[in-house]
Amino acid sequence: MNKTTLGFVVLIVGGALAPWLGIYPTFLMKCWCFALFACAFNLLLGYTGLLSFGHAAFFGAAGYVAGHSIKVWGWPPEAGILAGAVFAAVLGWVFGSLAIRRAGIYFAMITLALAQMIYFVWLQMKFTGGEDGLQGVPRGTLLGIIDLADTMNLYYVVFAIFLCGFFLIYRTIHSPFGQVLKSIRENEPRAISLGYDVARYKLVAFVLSAALSGLAGATKTVVFQLASLTDSHWHTSGEVVLMTLLGGLGTVFGPVVGAFVIVGLQNQLADKVGSWVQVIMGIIFVACVLAFRRGIVGELLALGRKLGLHRA
Repeated sequence: MNKTTLGFVVLIVGGALAPWLGIYPTFLMKCWCFALFACAFNLLLGYTGLLSFGHAAFFGAAGYVAGHSIKVWGWPPEAGILAGAVFAAVLGWVFGSLAIRRAGIYFAMITLALAQMIYFVWLQMKFTGGEDGLQGVPRGTLLGIIDLADTMNLYYVVFAIFLCGFFLIYRTIHSPFGQVLKSIRENEPRAISLGYDVARYKLVAFVLSAALSGLAGATKTVVFQLASLTDSHWHTSGEVVLMTLLGGLGTVFGPVVGAFVIVGLQNQLADKVGSWVQVIMGIIFVACVLAFRRGIVGELLALGRKLGLHRA
């Protein structure tokens, strides 16, 4: 059994058994939502080399669309979540069409500026509830059969959504399309010289990343029955960068580990240190960049390779 297969087995078995091991299901659902968000961001940064500081726009926008369609229009939860993901994909196409015209820090600043524009749109629009957020989103019944008011039912639905998104990302990065993305990350001029339409590949990667980020945001809205401005704030974009770097940039399972570590720390420290939790997150970020730049999973993989070579 290779490392990837073992990782999938641990992920699926661990996720399926976690609620029965005394771990609070709502906490786990939040972790899975942010894990999918981080994996979607990793697809863009870790495998395409595009640093976006505006991914919270897709995460938050999908939450508002899903919440409004379920609460006001009476759509079933699966339709609301899908609508949120589709809206995030369209928004990603708009953002990407503008941002990919530039590279490096200019690309990052364009995405940040566009995301802040969307943030203030949500702040001013009435249907979002402003600073109070869109509250009281009903969970409803999935496919008319599964009652999502039951926490355990909802947990396994959220876990299934994460697995579907995670597997899609895995297949993408291991497909010919994913290999082209890696070549763009490593040497864009050479990819152009080989005849690839680099701009189109970047845009498709950006839209796919935005759609999956939206899927995570819409799912989170159903879990907490709330869509808030916090999900669209640039702080959320910063958190997903930290999750990805801490777990392991450019690794398959790294963002999942990073998401669980960050959400777990926030959950444990919020009541104990209050607003100082942001300082602690900053210290972790600095330590990650200085001490283990490959992240938790990246360092473990490097250690495994080193031990393997030593034994050989």
